[in-house]
Amino acid sequence: MVRKARIRLVSTDYKKLEEICTEIKNIAKKTGVRISGPIPLPTKRLMVVTRKAPSGEGTHTFDHWEMRIHKRLIDMDADERALRQLMRIRVPEDVRIEIELI
Repeated sequence: MVRKARIRLVSTDYKKLEEICTEIKNIAKKTGVRISGPIPLPTKRLMVVTRKAPSGEGTHTFDHWEMRIHKRLIDMDADERALRQLMRIRVPEDVRIEIELI
């Protein structure tokens, strides 16, 4: 039975997220490991609505703030050489990566 590594990537900046995904795909291509993904998962939108006038005087105007959280899922065979190279990738601070062996 072939073990697989499930890689979950989460970030607010989708450009950095895509760069990490291409690096992982290049590692899989160099080592000859089967890979499926990156699978884009639904984007979570966090909305914050605040009132512009804190005192309650004047017109009812609001500011809308939004933060989007992008997610990707990659499955690849758990080859020791590929996982060692995967650990050496420089991950930016705003990208969170989880590796789970299944």
